[in-house]
Amino acid sequence: MRTRLRQLRIDDRTFVWSAKIRHVSGSGDCHRCIRLRVWAAGKTSRALQADLLSVTWGSPWGACATDTAYPTSADVRAVIDYALLHGWQPEEQGGTFVLSEQEHAVDFALPEFLLTDRLRTPESADPTTRVIRADEARSIT
Repeated sequence: MRTRLRQLRIDDRTFVWSAKIRHVSGSGDCHRCIRLRVWAAGKTSRALQADLLSVTWGSPWGACATDTAYPTSADVRAVIDYALLHGWQPEEQGGTFVLSEQEHAVDFALPEFLLTDRLRTPESADPTTRVIRADEARSIT
């Protein structure tokens, strides 16, 4: 299966992005996770990567079975804007700038997503508690 690349124009710059649906296990459930990758200056430029954990919770069949969360263009723009302010230099050649949970989760979240390290590092923090807290906070507002 081919990866669908989408374009997003911000000011005078065009970004290309892809999002792949994945899943991560937690103590209470399986959670939908989207691996977002963004490029600005071609395939050899420094990529941006963010693993976005869906905050949907409460399905009787498990969140993985029924969760349909997927990043919008506005979500992708928020990720790009944040990354540019926090050190991503897309014009540099090679490598990947990762928005990690460990370094960035305190300052960055989207309405439907949290950052997670669980895809890259399976022994990283269990996502279930964070998902439940985020879902409860959404319910209150």
